[in-house]
Amino acid sequence: MKIAVTGSDGMLGSDIRKVFSDVDLVNFTLHDFDIADLDKSLKAIKETKPDYLIHVAAYTDVDGCESNPETAFHVNGVGTRNITMACDETKCPIIYISTDYVFDGTKNELYDEWDKPNPINKYGLSKLLGEQFVKSLTNRFYIVRTSWLYGKNGKNFVDTIIRLLSEKKEIDVVNDQTGSPTCTYDLATKLRELIGRGYGTYHVTNSSHCSWYEFAVEIAKIKGIDKKINPITSDKLNRPAKRPAFSVLNNTMLKLEGIKPARHWKEALKDYLKLL
Repeated sequence: MKIAVTGSDGMLGSDIRKVFSDVDLVNFTLHDFDIADLDKSLKAIKETKPDYLIHVAAYTDVDGCESNPETAFHVNGVGTRNITMACDETKCPIIYISTDYVFDGTKNELYDEWDKPNPINKYGLSKLLGEQFVKSLTNRFYIVRTSWLYGKNGKNFVDTIIRLLSEKKEIDVVNDQTGSPTCTYDLATKLRELIGRGYGTYHVTNSSHCSWYEFAVEIAKIKGIDKKINPITSDKLNRPAKRPAFSVLNNTMLKLEGIKPARHWKEALKDYLKLL
């Protein structure tokens, strides 16, 4: 089996390379071609003829997307359109990595795969645009929504909290946004289990949920760092992009497909921190 991966040098891409190390992997990075270029995207995928393509490449800076919406729509929307068109021409199923931020966070219950998206920031809107292109341009697709990713090869919340705690006597962390922290290695493992199953939209996260503040407290606890962490509201942080207050994803379709949900987020975090 041959599997192509866009954004293979990023945080999730790096763990996909580990989990799929025994298959024929085609690793695409920005150095190989720009996904926003349709001709180059078509050429690269037609030449390699993968059996599946995992589309990870994206503009994921949430505040950056708010400041540069044209770039967000170009990369996450048009770029995904180009990759999907290339996959459809080669009859290659696409696995598109999407986000919990396609929801507005007002449901106050776990979001199922069939709940109506309503993004409240440009990042979520650009990723939803990508979803719409995938659905409209091919019948062979897996849309995989995930949340709060962290992993070894990229900027993430866990590493940032550890750094800040080493530099400061106390830190502030928002306590009014709730989601499911997800380890990229665990997500990559579930992607492998999902490939070959029924097409459709899936939510894939580590189990259970917490606020960013609770996440930070757990990081400090596991690392044995005795520093003060203050819970604050999002308004106090005043970031450019609004975040959903409650964007916990229910992994309903994964369960219905007979795939065991990923482990508890605290267990995954503990294993990740052992490697740091």
